Amino acid sequence: MINEPSVDALVRKLGTEEEPASRYELCIVVAKRTRQIIEQMQSTGATELPGKQKEIVVACQEVMNGKVKSVKD
Repeated sequence: MINEPSVDALVRKLGTEEEPASRYELCIVVAKRTRQIIEQMQSTGATELPGKQKEIVVACQEVMNGKVKSVKD
């Protein structure tokens, strides 16, 4: 279970004042980024991330740090 960062904090970080994000949008963005991380690990032959973190935790941290954004088509 992910306790930090909180879901509410991630939703606020993902959205803007004009267009707030939803929990569904957060779920989609984090799931896509998690799959990208797993694919990158498989292509490099890595078996685990530094610090034995889970891929989904890294994806959530990237959203919180502003490295991952939601793109609306």
